[in-house]
Amino acid sequence: MLLHAYGMGGTIRTVINQANAMAAFGHDVEIVSVVRRRDEPQFRIDPGVTLTALVDQRDGVRPDTLGRRVWRRVRGKIVPQGEFAAGYFTERVERAVIDYVSSLDGGILITTRPALNLIAARRTPESVVRIAQEHMNLVAYPETVRQEIARHYGRFDAIAVLTGTNQREYQSLLPAARIVRIPNAVDVVDGEHSQQENQVVIAAGRLVPQKGFDLLLRAFAQVAGRHPKWRLCVFGSGPRRDQLRGLINEYGLGGRVSMRGRTNRLHDELAKASIYALSSRFEGLPMVMIEAMTHALPIAAFDCPTGPADVLTHEVDGLLVPPKDVDALAAALDRLMADRDLRVRLGAAAAVTARDYGRGAVMPLWENLFTDLSAQKTPQGVR
Repeated sequence: MLLHAYGMGGTIRTVINQANAMAAFGHDVEIVSVVRRRDEPQFRIDPGVTLTALVDQRDGVRPDTLGRRVWRRVRGKIVPQGEFAAGYFTERVERAVIDYVSSLDGGILITTRPALNLIAARRTPESVVRIAQEHMNLVAYPETVRQEIARHYGRFDAIAVLTGTNQREYQSLLPAARIVRIPNAVDVVDGEHSQQENQVVIAAGRLVPQKGFDLLLRAFAQVAGRHPKWRLCVFGSGPRRDQLRGLINEYGLGGRVSMRGRTNRLHDELAKASIYALSSRFEGLPMVMIEAMTHALPIAAFDCPTGPADVLTHEVDGLLVPPKDVDALAAALDRLMADRDLRVRLGAAAAVTARDYGRGAVMPLWENLFTDLSAQKTPQGVR
């Protein structure tokens, strides 16, 4: 179950990839999109995957019929304040999710963010195998959300997280719960390798504070003068676009930095670049970084919570620097720009590391989990 399967976010893309892979492995798969705000999905969905939308919002968001206070009192509003997508969960939307999960009888339900996980934990029948999939590290959530996670996630049959760091965090919070590490899978692990011919640093993601593109621009500004032929290309859209354009002008980087918007040809752009920069303030598992690694791109990354250090080995397949340390990120970019041999060595190792995130490596982890959890359920739903 996804909040908005018709959107463009990283979680949407990785969950759709996961669903496609499960269908290819012979499973009957349905993606349930809580809301629908576009006519067509932005990512390819396998013909074997059923797509269902609970609330059609293509004509706009309808006002609550009961009002938020009445809804909370009458039905016990579940989604806590502080959940990053709480604004989506009007009375109508939350009621639709509650009604859907309550109607299930058997099968496996995977929910993919705290709002959906909390509803599933409290309303899904025991006959259903319930798996909470977390795409963000625990410490990134506000205290209001962490309290609800601690209170309700123990009801799940398993909690799937993306990194070893996250696994330790959740196990500490929920010592009796089954916490499994299953990373997201990349579609392609044998992408075209960078030939290190173009002096391009590439970055991609939503233009939001989390991704730290303001920090990346500051770092690039420090080294741009020493490497006058190098350019920075940033792919993505979001609310901080105008602010970032202002920083480009402020740092005198016009002509050196391009904001390229969304693209459905990111793999081609990665193959043409020579360095991938990850400047996030926090992550779950940085999938675009791993996709860049499949193209033998060396990585310069903040060692932010969580993900980069769970994937990269410093000086082996990338360069890790302290979180939000702009000077250190600039130094890492400087090293890579100046040393083609270093870029080639790190990039080759990165391509090897990325193979651990291919479908062939990840899908058996899901298959084994499904088999194990399903065996624990009796027809009456009693464990």
